Amino acid sequence: MNDYGLSFILGIVEGLTEFLPVSSTAHLRISESLLGIDLSNGYWKMFSIVIQLGAILCLPIYFRRRITEFLMTFPRGMHGDRTAANHPLTLTLLAFVCTAGPAFLLNKVIGKNLESLKVMGWSLVVGGVVMWVVDAVYGNRKNPGDVEDIRTGQAIWIGLCQILSAVFPGTSRSMSTITAGELAGLSRETSLEFSFLLSMPTMAAATGYDFYKFIRHPEESGASGGLGLNGHGIVVLAIGFVVSFLVAWAVVAWFMHWVRKRGFTPFAVYRILAGIAVLIWMVK
Repeated sequence: MNDYGLSFILGIVEGLTEFLPVSSTAHLRISESLLGIDLSNGYWKMFSIVIQLGAILCLPIYFRRRITEFLMTFPRGMHGDRTAANHPLTLTLLAFVCTAGPAFLLNKVIGKNLESLKVMGWSLVVGGVVMWVVDAVYGNRKNPGDVEDIRTGQAIWIGLCQILSAVFPGTSRSMSTITAGELAGLSRETSLEFSFLLSMPTMAAATGYDFYKFIRHPEESGASGGLGLNGHGIVVLAIGFVVSFLVAWAVVAWFMHWVRKRGFTPFAVYRILAGIAVLIWMVK
């Protein structure tokens, strides 16, 4: 398969899995392995960062009206009962800080686990079981409020739980925050919306940090096989970026609609089956 085909496929994988609770990191790493891509290759490391950025950018555009509402009602909130300390925007940043601090300190552990398909397989299975049980028990709450009603303690809890997705790739950032939200008393829809809001600063910071580390060693962009930052390499990056953006946009719109009527059980089952498949593959 040529580089353009690889870029198109990986863009689809990133866009499909970034915001679903199935772990984009695991799916991207597994796909790269199946497609025969050298995971130590500097160019493809940069490619992974670029297509993740494409997925990230769909969120502020998709949620532009909601974000505008938050900005216009700061600090009192839409119901007039908030302060600068507990406005949804503040709580989103608070949850982000609760993730970012410990994640930075655990950077070496995170880097090591990112190379382990075994860790990803077990994380998919365990995360799927946890998500299935939590959604079955807590997923049908009545009148649980919305993002405007989230409390400080709930935001801190969700931010701390998000660390699991960084330390154990395959856990899934969205799975950990959605499940944490349900455990904290939020509805499925509210948990999902806060997960999307939290993903904006979290993913922007993570992608920015990865890109910073990469440009500190610019020699890595001269990947083997001639695929580097030349005209051909830039076109390959552009294809992955655009495809990831468009697919992620469609997934976010569909997922928001799905959750209003259904739960997360199908995703939990898929995680378990995918994780078992990865572990069996590792044994062979």
